[in-house]
Amino acid sequence: MRYRLIFVGAVVSLLTVAQACGGSDPAPSALLGGDTTREDASLNSFGLPAPQLTNEERRLFERGDSFFTQNWVTAPASTDARDGLGPTFNAQACSSCHVLDGRGAPPDPTGEETRLGLLMRISVPGADDSTGAPLPDPNYGGQIQDNAVLGVEPEGSLDVTYTTVPGTYDDGAPYELREPTYSIGNLAFGPLADDILMSPRLAPQVMGMGLLEAVPEEALLELADPDDADGDGISGRPNMVWDARKNEPVLGRFGWKANVATVEQQVSGAFLGDIGITSALNPVENCPTSQTVCAQAPDGGSPELTDERLGTVTFYNRTLSVPAMRDTETEAVRAGYKTFNAIGCSSCHVETLQTGASDVATLADQTIHPYTDLLLHDMGDGLADGRPDFAADGNEWRTPPLWGLGLIDNVNGHRFLLHDGRARTIEEAILWHGGEAEDSAQAFRVLSADQRDDLLAFLEAL
Repeated sequence: MRYRLIFVGAVVSLLTVAQACGGSDPAPSALLGGDTTREDASLNSFGLPAPQLTNEERRLFERGDSFFTQNWVTAPASTDARDGLGPTFNAQACSSCHVLDGRGAPPDPTGEETRLGLLMRISVPGADDSTGAPLPDPNYGGQIQDNAVLGVEPEGSLDVTYTTVPGTYDDGAPYELREPTYSIGNLAFGPLADDILMSPRLAPQVMGMGLLEAVPEEALLELADPDDADGDGISGRPNMVWDARKNEPVLGRFGWKANVATVEQQVSGAFLGDIGITSALNPVENCPTSQTVCAQAPDGGSPELTDERLGTVTFYNRTLSVPAMRDTETEAVRAGYKTFNAIGCSSCHVETLQTGASDVATLADQTIHPYTDLLLHDMGDGLADGRPDFAADGNEWRTPPLWGLGLIDNVNGHRFLLHDGRARTIEEAILWHGGEAEDSAQAFRVLSADQRDDLLAFLEAL
Protein backbone atom coordinates (compact mmCIF):
# COMPACT_ATOMS: atom_id res chain seq x y z
CA MET A 1 0.00 0.00 0.00
CA ARG A 2 2.86 2.39 0.83
CA TYR A 3 4.41 1.71 -2.59
CA ARG A 4 1.08 2.43 -4.28
CA LEU A 5 0.62 5.73 -2.47
CA ILE A 6 4.15 6.80 -3.41
CA PHE A 7 3.55 5.78 -7.03
CA VAL A 8 0.25 7.62 -7.30
CA GLY A 9 1.60 10.72 -5.58
CA ALA A 10 4.66 10.80 -7.83
CA VAL A 11 2.53 10.47 -10.96
CA VAL A 12 0.22 13.32 -9.98
CA SER A 13 3.20 15.53 -9.05
CA LEU A 14 4.97 14.86 -12.34
CA LEU A 15 1.86 15.58 -14.37
CA THR A 16 1.18 18.77 -12.44
CA VAL A 17 4.74 20.01 -12.98
CA ALA A 18 4.62 19.12 -16.67
CA GLN A 19 1.32 20.93 -17.06
CA ALA A 20 2.66 24.02 -15.28
CA CYS A 21 5.81 24.11 -17.37
CA GLY A 22 3.88 23.90 -20.63
CA GLY A 23 5.69 22.70 -23.73
CA SER A 24 4.64 20.39 -26.50
CA ASP A 25 3.46 16.90 -25.63
CA PRO A 26 4.44 14.06 -27.99
CA ALA A 27 1.81 12.90 -30.45
CA PRO A 28 0.83 9.24 -30.92
CA SER A 29 0.97 7.72 -34.40
CA ALA A 30 -2.26 7.80 -36.40
CA LEU A 31 -1.17 4.75 -38.44
CA LEU A 32 -2.36 2.19 -35.90
CA GLY A 33 -2.29 -0.65 -38.43
CA GLY A 34 0.78 0.39 -40.38
CA ASP A 35 0.12 0.13 -44.11
CA THR A 36 -3.24 -1.58 -43.46
CA THR A 37 -4.58 1.60 -41.83
CA ARG A 38 -7.59 3.35 -43.37
CA GLU A 39 -8.78 6.85 -42.53
CA ASP A 40 -12.41 5.98 -41.96
CA ALA A 41 -14.56 6.69 -38.92
CA SER A 42 -17.88 5.68 -40.47
CA LEU A 43 -20.40 2.99 -39.61
CA ASN A 44 -18.31 0.59 -41.72
CA SER A 45 -14.92 1.49 -40.29
CA PHE A 46 -14.32 -2.00 -38.83
CA GLY A 47 -15.32 -3.89 -42.01
CA LEU A 48 -13.06 -2.57 -44.76
CA PRO A 49 -10.30 -4.56 -46.48
CA ALA A 50 -6.65 -3.64 -46.10
CA PRO A 51 -6.01 -1.14 -48.91
CA GLN A 52 -3.02 -2.95 -50.47
CA LEU A 53 -4.77 -6.24 -51.27
CA THR A 54 -4.34 -7.50 -54.82
CA ASN A 55 -7.39 -8.05 -57.03
CA GLU A 56 -7.25 -11.78 -56.32
CA GLU A 57 -6.93 -11.17 -52.58
CA ARG A 58 -9.82 -8.72 -52.71
CA ARG A 59 -12.04 -11.39 -54.32
CA LEU A 60 -11.01 -13.85 -51.60
CA PHE A 61 -11.83 -11.19 -48.99
CA GLU A 62 -15.32 -10.69 -50.46
CA ARG A 63 -16.05 -14.44 -50.47
CA GLY A 64 -14.99 -14.64 -46.86
CA ASP A 65 -17.16 -11.64 -46.05
CA SER A 66 -20.23 -13.43 -47.46
CA PHE A 67 -19.67 -16.53 -45.29
CA PHE A 68 -19.03 -14.29 -42.26
CA THR A 69 -22.15 -12.20 -42.81
CA GLN A 70 -24.92 -14.43 -44.16
CA ASN A 71 -27.06 -16.72 -42.02
CA TRP A 72 -26.61 -20.48 -41.93
CA VAL A 73 -29.76 -22.60 -42.23
CA THR A 74 -31.01 -25.95 -41.00
CA ALA A 75 -29.97 -29.03 -42.98
CA PRO A 76 -30.98 -30.36 -45.41
CA ALA A 77 -31.56 -27.28 -47.56
CA SER A 78 -31.24 -26.20 -51.17
CA THR A 79 -28.50 -23.77 -50.08
CA ASP A 80 -26.12 -26.62 -49.34
CA ALA A 81 -23.14 -24.28 -49.06
CA ARG A 82 -24.70 -22.78 -45.91
CA ASP A 83 -26.71 -25.57 -44.33
CA GLY A 84 -25.92 -27.46 -41.15
CA LEU A 85 -26.90 -24.85 -38.55
CA GLY A 86 -26.79 -26.24 -35.01
CA PRO A 87 -28.37 -28.51 -33.93
CA THR A 88 -27.82 -26.23 -30.92
CA PHE A 89 -26.30 -22.79 -31.37
CA ASN A 90 -25.98 -19.23 -30.10
CA ALA A 91 -26.18 -17.36 -33.41
CA GLN A 92 -26.96 -17.99 -37.08
CA ALA A 93 -23.98 -16.07 -38.48
CA CYS A 94 -20.67 -14.62 -37.32
CA SER A 95 -22.12 -11.16 -37.92
CA SER A 96 -25.06 -11.87 -35.59
CA CYS A 97 -22.73 -11.11 -32.68
CA HIS A 98 -19.97 -9.22 -34.51
CA VAL A 99 -22.38 -6.74 -36.08
CA LEU A 100 -20.53 -4.79 -38.81
CA ASP A 101 -17.39 -6.63 -37.61
CA GLY A 102 -17.83 -4.89 -34.29
CA ARG A 103 -18.74 -5.68 -30.75
CA GLY A 104 -21.52 -7.72 -29.20
CA ALA A 105 -23.73 -6.68 -26.29
CA PRO A 106 -24.76 -8.39 -23.04
CA PRO A 107 -28.41 -9.30 -22.43
CA ASP A 108 -30.69 -6.41 -21.58
CA PRO A 109 -31.64 -6.97 -17.90
CA THR A 110 -34.98 -5.20 -18.50
CA GLY A 111 -35.93 -7.62 -21.26
CA GLU A 112 -37.03 -4.71 -23.44
CA GLU A 113 -34.26 -5.10 -26.02
CA THR A 114 -32.94 -8.17 -27.84
CA ARG A 115 -29.15 -8.27 -27.86
CA LEU A 116 -26.64 -10.81 -29.12
CA GLY A 117 -22.98 -11.20 -28.40
CA LEU A 118 -22.54 -12.60 -24.88
CA LEU A 119 -22.09 -16.35 -24.34
CA MET A 120 -21.28 -18.48 -21.31
CA ARG A 121 -18.29 -20.80 -21.37
CA ILE A 122 -18.51 -23.67 -18.89
CA SER A 123 -16.17 -26.39 -17.67
CA VAL A 124 -15.38 -28.58 -14.69
CA PRO A 125 -12.08 -28.51 -12.77
CA GLY A 126 -9.13 -30.17 -14.47
CA ALA A 127 -7.68 -30.20 -17.96
CA ASP A 128 -7.58 -32.55 -20.94
CA ASP A 129 -4.60 -34.91 -20.66
CA SER A 130 -3.66 -34.50 -24.33
CA THR A 131 -4.22 -30.80 -25.03
CA GLY A 132 -4.49 -29.06 -21.66
CA ALA A 133 -7.88 -27.59 -22.63
CA PRO A 134 -10.64 -27.10 -20.03
CA LEU A 135 -12.85 -30.15 -19.39
CA PRO A 136 -16.47 -29.85 -20.61
CA ASP A 137 -19.57 -30.31 -18.50
CA PRO A 138 -20.83 -33.87 -19.16
CA ASN A 139 -24.37 -32.74 -20.04
CA TYR A 140 -23.75 -29.40 -21.74
CA GLY A 141 -20.25 -29.39 -23.16
CA GLY A 142 -18.07 -26.29 -23.09
CA GLN A 143 -20.64 -23.58 -23.85
CA ILE A 144 -24.33 -23.01 -23.12
CA GLN A 145 -26.32 -23.01 -26.37
CA ASP A 146 -29.49 -20.95 -26.00
CA ASN A 147 -30.96 -21.74 -29.43
CA ALA A 148 -31.67 -24.88 -31.41
CA VAL A 149 -33.09 -26.05 -34.72
CA LEU A 150 -36.69 -27.25 -34.97
CA GLY A 151 -37.21 -30.46 -33.00
CA VAL A 152 -34.16 -29.98 -30.78
CA GLU A 153 -34.28 -28.33 -27.35
CA PRO A 154 -32.01 -25.39 -26.55
CA GLU A 155 -29.69 -26.19 -23.66
CA GLY A 156 -30.70 -23.25 -21.48
CA SER A 157 -30.93 -19.48 -21.20
CA LEU A 158 -28.47 -16.91 -19.89
CA ASP A 159 -29.71 -14.17 -17.57
CA VAL A 160 -27.86 -11.27 -15.97
CA THR A 161 -28.73 -8.80 -13.24
CA TYR A 162 -26.64 -5.86 -12.05
CA THR A 163 -25.83 -4.38 -8.65
CA THR A 164 -24.83 -0.72 -8.45
CA VAL A 165 -21.33 -0.03 -7.10
CA PRO A 166 -20.91 3.68 -6.26
CA GLY A 167 -17.56 5.41 -5.93
CA THR A 168 -15.94 8.83 -5.70
CA TYR A 169 -12.92 10.40 -7.38
CA ASP A 170 -10.30 12.13 -5.26
CA ASP A 171 -11.80 15.51 -6.23
CA GLY A 172 -15.24 14.47 -4.95
CA ALA A 173 -16.85 13.73 -8.31
CA PRO A 174 -19.07 10.61 -8.08
CA TYR A 175 -19.07 7.63 -10.40
CA GLU A 176 -21.14 4.47 -10.61
CA LEU A 177 -20.20 0.97 -11.73
CA ARG A 178 -22.43 -2.05 -12.21
CA GLU A 179 -21.48 -5.52 -11.01
CA PRO A 180 -23.10 -8.43 -12.90
CA THR A 181 -24.57 -11.64 -11.50
CA TYR A 182 -25.18 -14.46 -14.00
CA SER A 183 -27.57 -17.36 -13.91
CA ILE A 184 -28.40 -20.13 -16.36
CA GLY A 185 -32.07 -21.08 -16.45
CA ASN A 186 -34.35 -23.47 -18.35
CA LEU A 187 -31.76 -26.25 -18.32
CA ALA A 188 -33.05 -28.95 -20.67
CA PHE A 189 -30.72 -31.84 -19.86
CA GLY A 190 -30.48 -31.95 -16.10
CA PRO A 191 -28.39 -29.90 -13.71
CA LEU A 192 -24.95 -28.53 -14.41
CA ALA A 193 -22.06 -30.23 -12.62
CA ASP A 194 -21.86 -29.38 -8.91
CA ASP A 195 -18.39 -27.92 -9.40
CA ILE A 196 -19.24 -26.07 -12.62
CA LEU A 197 -17.01 -23.16 -13.62
CA MET A 198 -18.56 -20.39 -15.70
CA SER A 199 -17.06 -17.53 -17.71
CA PRO A 200 -19.08 -14.96 -19.67
CA ARG A 201 -17.41 -13.88 -22.93
CA LEU A 202 -18.46 -10.88 -25.04
CA ALA A 203 -17.85 -10.79 -28.81
CA PRO A 204 -15.13 -8.16 -29.52
CA GLN A 205 -14.45 -6.20 -32.71
CA VAL A 206 -12.38 -8.35 -35.07
CA MET A 207 -10.21 -6.10 -37.26
CA GLY A 208 -6.42 -6.27 -37.15
CA MET A 209 -6.23 -9.95 -36.25
CA GLY A 210 -3.85 -10.83 -39.08
CA LEU A 211 -1.39 -8.21 -37.90
CA LEU A 212 -1.41 -9.57 -34.34
CA GLU A 213 -0.92 -13.07 -35.72
CA ALA A 214 2.13 -11.88 -37.67
CA VAL A 215 3.99 -10.55 -34.61
CA PRO A 216 6.82 -13.05 -33.98
CA GLU A 217 6.33 -15.24 -30.94
CA GLU A 218 9.75 -14.36 -29.57
CA ALA A 219 8.86 -10.65 -29.59
CA LEU A 220 5.85 -11.29 -27.36
CA LEU A 221 7.80 -13.60 -25.07
CA GLU A 222 10.37 -10.82 -24.60
CA LEU A 223 7.57 -8.68 -23.14
CA ALA A 224 6.66 -11.35 -20.60
CA ASP A 225 7.81 -11.00 -17.00
CA PRO A 226 6.01 -13.85 -15.21
CA ASP A 227 7.94 -13.45 -11.95
CA ASP A 228 8.00 -9.63 -12.01
CA ALA A 229 11.78 -9.67 -12.16
CA ASP A 230 11.92 -5.89 -12.66
CA GLY A 231 9.74 -5.23 -9.61
CA ASP A 232 7.26 -2.92 -11.35
CA GLY A 233 4.22 -4.89 -10.20
CA ILE A 234 3.43 -6.06 -13.75
CA SER A 235 3.95 -9.76 -14.49
CA GLY A 236 2.58 -10.53 -17.93
CA ARG A 237 2.51 -14.24 -18.73
CA PRO A 238 2.10 -16.07 -22.03
CA ASN A 239 -0.75 -18.55 -22.33
CA MET A 240 0.60 -21.69 -23.98
CA VAL A 241 -2.31 -23.37 -25.78
CA TRP A 242 -2.86 -26.35 -28.06
CA ASP A 243 -2.33 -25.77 -31.77
CA ALA A 244 -4.56 -28.22 -33.64
CA ARG A 245 -2.53 -27.83 -36.85
CA LYS A 246 0.90 -28.36 -35.29
CA ASN A 247 -0.29 -30.80 -32.60
CA GLU A 248 1.80 -29.03 -30.00
CA PRO A 249 1.51 -26.17 -27.49
CA VAL A 250 2.21 -22.69 -28.84
CA LEU A 251 1.69 -19.11 -27.70
CA GLY A 252 -1.98 -18.12 -27.45
CA ARG A 253 -2.93 -14.75 -28.92
CA PHE A 254 -6.72 -14.61 -29.42
CA GLY A 255 -9.74 -14.82 -27.16
CA TRP A 256 -10.27 -13.09 -23.84
CA LYS A 257 -7.76 -15.39 -22.15
CA ALA A 258 -5.38 -15.72 -25.12
CA ASN A 259 -6.64 -19.29 -25.35
CA VAL A 260 -6.46 -19.63 -29.16
CA ALA A 261 -3.27 -19.81 -31.23
CA THR A 262 -4.24 -18.64 -34.74
CA VAL A 263 -6.92 -16.75 -36.62
CA GLU A 264 -7.91 -19.95 -38.42
CA GLN A 265 -8.48 -21.80 -35.15
CA GLN A 266 -10.36 -18.84 -33.70
CA VAL A 267 -12.67 -18.85 -36.73
CA SER A 268 -13.10 -22.63 -36.75
CA GLY A 269 -13.80 -22.72 -33.01
CA ALA A 270 -16.39 -19.96 -33.27
CA PHE A 271 -18.15 -21.70 -36.15
CA LEU A 272 -18.55 -24.84 -34.04
CA GLY A 273 -19.12 -23.28 -30.63
CA ASP A 274 -21.39 -20.42 -31.67
CA ILE A 275 -23.15 -21.63 -34.85
CA GLY A 276 -22.82 -25.42 -34.67
CA ILE A 277 -20.90 -25.69 -37.96
CA THR A 278 -18.25 -28.42 -38.17
CA SER A 279 -14.92 -28.17 -39.99
CA ALA A 280 -11.83 -30.32 -40.37
CA LEU A 281 -10.35 -28.68 -37.27
CA ASN A 282 -13.57 -29.19 -35.25
CA PRO A 283 -15.34 -32.17 -36.86
CA VAL A 284 -17.66 -33.29 -34.02
CA GLU A 285 -21.10 -31.73 -33.47
CA ASN A 286 -21.92 -30.09 -30.12
CA CYS A 287 -24.07 -32.98 -28.88
CA PRO A 288 -23.01 -34.33 -25.46
CA THR A 289 -24.05 -37.92 -24.67
CA SER A 290 -27.25 -36.94 -22.88
CA GLN A 291 -28.50 -34.97 -25.92
CA THR A 292 -29.68 -37.87 -28.08
CA VAL A 293 -32.10 -35.87 -30.26
CA CYS A 294 -29.31 -33.43 -31.03
CA ALA A 295 -27.05 -36.29 -32.13
CA GLN A 296 -29.75 -37.66 -34.45
CA ALA A 297 -30.49 -34.36 -36.21
CA PRO A 298 -29.53 -34.06 -39.91
CA ASP A 299 -26.22 -32.38 -40.64
CA GLY A 300 -24.95 -30.35 -43.56
CA GLY A 301 -22.15 -32.71 -44.56
CA SER A 302 -18.91 -33.81 -43.02
CA PRO A 303 -17.50 -31.28 -42.52
CA GLU A 304 -20.16 -28.62 -42.98
CA LEU A 305 -17.56 -25.92 -43.58
CA THR A 306 -15.08 -27.02 -46.21
CA ASP A 307 -11.38 -26.17 -45.93
CA GLU A 308 -11.76 -23.76 -48.85
CA ARG A 309 -14.60 -21.87 -47.18
CA LEU A 310 -12.85 -21.86 -43.81
CA GLY A 311 -9.85 -20.40 -45.63
CA THR A 312 -11.86 -17.55 -47.10
CA VAL A 313 -13.35 -16.54 -43.73
CA THR A 314 -9.92 -16.78 -42.12
CA PHE A 315 -8.44 -14.57 -44.83
CA TYR A 316 -11.28 -12.09 -44.37
CA ASN A 317 -10.62 -11.85 -40.64
CA ARG A 318 -6.88 -11.56 -41.15
CA THR A 319 -7.08 -8.70 -43.67
CA LEU A 320 -9.69 -6.36 -42.19
CA SER A 321 -8.08 -2.93 -42.07
CA VAL A 322 -7.45 -0.95 -38.90
CA PRO A 323 -9.06 2.53 -38.64
CA ALA A 324 -6.63 5.41 -38.26
CA MET A 325 -6.35 7.25 -34.99
CA ARG A 326 -7.99 10.66 -35.05
CA ASP A 327 -7.16 14.10 -33.61
CA THR A 328 -3.56 13.15 -32.82
CA GLU A 329 -2.36 16.76 -32.96
CA THR A 330 -4.94 18.20 -30.58
CA GLU A 331 -3.75 19.42 -27.21
CA ALA A 332 -6.16 17.21 -25.24
CA VAL A 333 -5.22 13.99 -27.06
CA ARG A 334 -1.50 14.68 -26.72
CA ALA A 335 -1.87 15.46 -23.03
CA GLY A 336 -3.99 12.34 -22.54
CA TYR A 337 -1.38 10.25 -24.34
CA LYS A 338 1.23 11.54 -21.90
CA THR A 339 -1.00 10.70 -18.95
CA PHE A 340 -1.69 7.21 -20.37
CA ASN A 341 2.02 6.48 -20.22
CA ALA A 342 2.64 8.29 -16.94
CA ILE A 343 0.09 6.31 -14.90
CA GLY A 344 1.35 2.98 -16.22
CA CYS A 345 -1.35 1.98 -18.72
CA SER A 346 1.30 1.31 -21.35
CA SER A 347 2.94 -1.34 -19.17
CA CYS A 348 0.31 -3.80 -20.44
CA HIS A 349 -1.26 -1.86 -23.30
CA VAL A 350 2.05 -1.79 -25.18
CA GLU A 351 1.83 0.84 -27.88
CA THR A 352 4.08 -0.50 -30.64
CA LEU A 353 4.72 -3.98 -32.04
CA GLN A 354 6.48 -5.10 -35.20
CA THR A 355 5.12 -7.83 -37.46
CA GLY A 356 7.43 -10.33 -39.13
CA ALA A 357 7.03 -12.52 -42.18
CA SER A 358 3.55 -13.28 -43.53
CA ASP A 359 2.07 -15.08 -46.52
CA VAL A 360 -0.05 -11.94 -47.02
CA ALA A 361 2.35 -9.25 -48.21
CA THR A 362 0.53 -6.31 -46.64
CA LEU A 363 0.73 -7.88 -43.17
CA ALA A 364 4.49 -8.42 -43.24
CA ASP A 365 7.10 -6.16 -41.63
CA GLN A 366 4.63 -3.59 -40.36
CA THR A 367 5.08 -1.22 -37.43
CA ILE A 368 1.71 -1.30 -35.69
CA HIS A 369 0.20 0.38 -32.65
CA PRO A 370 -2.42 -1.97 -31.17
CA TYR A 371 -1.83 -1.05 -27.49
CA THR A 372 -1.56 -4.64 -26.30
CA ASP A 373 1.11 -7.16 -25.30
CA LEU A 374 -1.23 -10.15 -25.94
CA LEU A 375 -0.14 -11.50 -22.55
CA LEU A 376 -2.10 -12.59 -19.48
CA HIS A 377 -2.37 -10.28 -16.47
CA ASP A 378 -4.00 -10.70 -13.08
CA MET A 379 -6.84 -8.16 -13.16
CA GLY A 380 -7.96 -8.68 -9.57
CA ASP A 381 -10.86 -10.39 -7.87
CA GLY A 382 -13.42 -7.88 -9.16
CA LEU A 383 -13.03 -9.09 -12.75
CA ALA A 384 -12.16 -12.72 -11.96
CA ASP A 385 -14.21 -15.57 -13.43
CA GLY A 386 -12.49 -18.31 -11.40
CA ARG A 387 -12.21 -20.51 -14.50
CA PRO A 388 -8.76 -21.65 -15.74
CA ASP A 389 -8.20 -21.84 -19.50
CA PHE A 390 -4.97 -23.62 -20.46
CA ALA A 391 -2.25 -21.72 -18.50
CA ALA A 392 -4.56 -18.79 -17.65
CA ASP A 393 -5.90 -18.83 -14.12
CA GLY A 394 -9.24 -17.50 -12.92
CA ASN A 395 -7.96 -13.97 -12.33
CA GLU A 396 -6.05 -13.56 -15.58
CA TRP A 397 -7.13 -11.94 -18.84
CA ARG A 398 -5.33 -11.10 -22.05
CA THR A 399 -4.60 -7.40 -22.57
CA PRO A 400 -7.17 -6.43 -25.23
CA PRO A 401 -6.01 -4.24 -28.14
CA LEU A 402 -7.26 -0.66 -27.87
CA TRP A 403 -7.22 0.24 -31.58
CA GLY A 404 -10.75 1.12 -32.68
CA LEU A 405 -11.89 1.74 -29.09
CA GLY A 406 -13.31 5.18 -29.82
CA LEU A 407 -15.29 3.96 -32.84
CA ILE A 408 -17.29 1.18 -31.17
CA ASP A 409 -20.21 3.51 -30.52
CA ASN A 410 -20.14 4.71 -34.16
CA VAL A 411 -20.29 1.13 -35.43
CA ASN A 412 -22.50 -0.61 -32.87
CA GLY A 413 -24.48 2.15 -31.19
CA HIS A 414 -23.21 1.20 -27.73
CA ARG A 415 -19.96 0.74 -25.87
CA PHE A 416 -20.15 -2.31 -23.60
CA LEU A 417 -16.55 -2.99 -22.56
CA LEU A 418 -14.49 -5.60 -20.71
CA HIS A 419 -14.87 -9.34 -21.16
CA ASP A 420 -18.55 -9.37 -20.19
CA GLY A 421 -19.76 -5.91 -21.19
CA ARG A 422 -20.33 -4.71 -17.63
CA ALA A 423 -18.62 -1.37 -18.36
CA ARG A 424 -20.80 1.06 -20.29
CA THR A 425 -18.06 3.62 -20.85
CA ILE A 426 -14.27 3.77 -21.16
CA GLU A 427 -14.22 5.47 -17.77
CA GLU A 428 -16.03 2.53 -16.12
CA ALA A 429 -13.69 0.04 -17.77
CA ILE A 430 -10.66 1.81 -16.29
CA LEU A 431 -12.22 1.90 -12.84
CA TRP A 432 -12.82 -1.87 -12.88
CA HIS A 433 -9.09 -2.54 -13.29
CA GLY A 434 -7.54 -4.31 -10.30
CA GLY A 435 -4.71 -6.69 -9.57
CA GLU A 436 -1.66 -5.69 -11.57
CA ALA A 437 -3.56 -2.65 -12.86
CA GLU A 438 -4.74 -1.43 -9.45
CA ASP A 439 -2.04 1.25 -9.23
CA SER A 440 -2.99 2.67 -12.61
CA ALA A 441 -6.69 2.64 -11.75
CA GLN A 442 -5.97 4.41 -8.46
CA ALA A 443 -3.81 6.95 -10.28
CA PHE A 444 -6.75 7.61 -12.59
CA ARG A 445 -9.01 8.23 -9.58
CA VAL A 446 -6.71 10.93 -8.20
CA LEU A 447 -6.23 12.82 -11.45
CA SER A 448 -7.86 16.19 -11.79
CA ALA A 449 -11.06 16.39 -13.82
CA ASP A 450 -9.13 18.03 -16.69
CA GLN A 451 -6.50 15.29 -16.66
CA ARG A 452 -9.19 12.59 -16.69
CA ASP A 453 -10.88 14.33 -19.59
CA ASP A 454 -7.62 14.46 -21.53
CA LEU A 455 -6.93 10.78 -20.94
CA LEU A 456 -10.43 9.88 -22.13
CA ALA A 457 -9.97 12.13 -25.17
CA PHE A 458 -6.84 10.15 -26.09
CA LEU A 459 -8.66 6.81 -25.71
CA GLU A 460 -11.66 8.12 -27.68
CA ALA A 461 -9.27 9.02 -30.51
CA LEU A 462 -7.96 5.46 -30.86
